[in-house]
Amino acid sequence: MPYNICMVCDFFYPNIGGVESHIYQLSQCLINRGHKVVVITHAYGTRAGIRNMAGQLKVYYLPLKAFYKQCIFPTIFNSFALIREVVIREQIQIIHGHSSFSTLAHEALFHSAVLGVRSVFTDHSLFGFADLSSILTNNVLKFSLNSINHTICVSNTARENTVLRSHQHPKHVSVIPNAIDASQFRPDPASRSKDKIVIVVMSRLVYRRGTDLLVDIIPYICQKYPQVEFLIGGDGDKRVLLEQIREQHSLHSRVKLLGMVKHEHVRQVMVQGHIFVNTSLTESFCITIVEAASCGLKVVTTNVGGVPEVLPPDMVKLASPNAESLAQSVEEAILEQQNDIGLSPWQLHDKIKNIYTWSDIARRTEIVYNTISKQDVITPQDRMNKFWNLGYVFGKVVISALVLIMVYNRILEWWRPATAIDRCIYTYKSPSSNSSSQYQESANISGVSNKQKCGIATADLSNSTVTPRRSTRLKLKSL
Repeated sequence: MPYNICMVCDFFYPNIGGVESHIYQLSQCLINRGHKVVVITHAYGTRAGIRNMAGQLKVYYLPLKAFYKQCIFPTIFNSFALIREVVIREQIQIIHGHSSFSTLAHEALFHSAVLGVRSVFTDHSLFGFADLSSILTNNVLKFSLNSINHTICVSNTARENTVLRSHQHPKHVSVIPNAIDASQFRPDPASRSKDKIVIVVMSRLVYRRGTDLLVDIIPYICQKYPQVEFLIGGDGDKRVLLEQIREQHSLHSRVKLLGMVKHEHVRQVMVQGHIFVNTSLTESFCITIVEAASCGLKVVTTNVGGVPEVLPPDMVKLASPNAESLAQSVEEAILEQQNDIGLSPWQLHDKIKNIYTWSDIARRTEIVYNTISKQDVITPQDRMNKFWNLGYVFGKVVISALVLIMVYNRILEWWRPATAIDRCIYTYKSPSSNSSSQYQESANISGVSNKQKCGIATADLSNSTVTPRRSTRLKLKSL
């Protein structure tokens, strides 16, 4: 049966990033499989109200201001009336939150029991256990995830990390990886230099992404291999270190710093290179190495987190997160490139497009929805029992907040009853004719390109239209 699904996250277009792309692509493929999907996020500047994007995807930009790093201020109460309005109006059956960093996602999951809908959460990151930021986030996650129906992680390592941080039972946590639209990351050998070997790096230039390792290996590689150049895309507080070593070793012509690169321009940078290097110190999946392999680059990466699970052994070289091991792996890749050893760019691309497709990710996510649809909706009383056992002090505070939300819901039901809220009319798409059954869980559709299956490769995100229902937009702002 088709589901009415609500994706909730602070991070969405026009903001650009991995989580934003994941939500958009997954939503489009779920719509293509016959479901109804809406997205809830906060307002981005003048982008507020309701926007209709490509493929019948409706986005609610709630009139809530970003407080810190594109996340709203955590109040619990401020978002409840707005989320309740959307859930009733769109007849939502499943709330699907994304990202441990998203305040709005945590609040929506918290509200799901009061609103009587099932809930799912996708965790996109790895966290530690010792620093203050991780301790606070892990405590919030412990209360959020123990009161929902199911959790999705992007790798087995991320799954273990989430289970440890949230004290969740492993049977309630599934692994569904990220994916790419391989048609947007096609090799172009003609763009490569014939005389030079270009090493590409695409990453935020911060400590967690291992910029210090990159600083250590660049002078060594450049001195030993005069035909090697570095093409570095990204920005961050560690960029100054790269500028310093470039100045000290007179490498201005061989180390090019591109700054922040928009996602739609990533391929243009990738296809200029022969080798891609990822130096992350922690990573749950690393979608960038999949994009690089799809563009036909040899991949060298640090062996951390869920990275070893991403690519087959013949497509990647794994190095320990230290300069010596990383430099050795880069040298091996350089020698292979010089001697034309290994898979060709098009062989790499063909393997990637059959491994990671959004249509397959949507199919697997649909299986999770089918599973939780057979479960009972978690009631506020069930949540109180779980919260009581999770923390002597903080647990009681969360229970008090839940009781206040229940009272607030009664007030809203009196002031604006559910029967007075208009229901949106929606025409469900027919499932793709490429699949014999819309809900056949064993269907093998991983080889179908996203452009053919989902029709999303050419979606124009910048020209999404404002809904003509002016009264709806004003009503949302007035709550």
